[in-house]
Amino acid sequence: MPAPATQPRRALVVVDVQNDYDGGNLAIQHPPFAETVVNVARAMDAAAAAGIKVVVIKQMAPETSPIFARGSHGGELHTEIAGRPRDHYVEKTLPSAFTGTDLEAWLRANAIDTIVVAGYMTHNCDLSSIIHAVHMGFAVEFLSDASGSVPYANSAGYASAEDIHRVVTIILQSRFAAVLKTAEWIDCLKTGKLPERDTIYASNQRALQRNAA
Repeated sequence: MPAPATQPRRALVVVDVQNDYDGGNLAIQHPPFAETVVNVARAMDAAAAAGIKVVVIKQMAPETSPIFARGSHGGELHTEIAGRPRDHYVEKTLPSAFTGTDLEAWLRANAIDTIVVAGYMTHNCDLSSIIHAVHMGFAVEFLSDASGSVPYANSAGYASAEDIHRVVTIILQSRFAAVLKTAEWIDCLKTGKLPERDTIYASNQRALQRNAA
């Protein structure tokens, strides 16, 4: 039975699920890679079962790079992803999956209006791809337990992986994406329920009320 006209025309975009994130030179810390990669695989299986197209993205870097080096084990797709069916494959060299690739054209050609982002990292390639997608007119859903972050320390300060992941997901939910767990997303596919979206204003008002309480 065809989906109602109000239902999103989705594609699942699986971003950079590569071995360097699995205990390699850029090991995901929060949520842990071993937990989140299982959810990426679950999302891929659920998408395939629901007739949702799957796009797999791979980050490419020069052979001398410490991460994602062309031809290296760390740069290869993780076996959980590499062995699953996909409808389109994209190699990229910058954070956004849209920059310098055919992703937008492929999505338009397949009449996709909503991308569902899973993969790594929450605060870098996911964030860049999501903001880019919104600016091009796509709606976005983000699977927060099918992604993860690493800690950073630089001249601007320090942030733990947990802090980075938590703050970015809150920011995304305020404007750029519907943020939900993989199980919640799969339930939306089964029931036709649309995931919750929010606004900058409403998010700010709740924070002010919370602070005043």
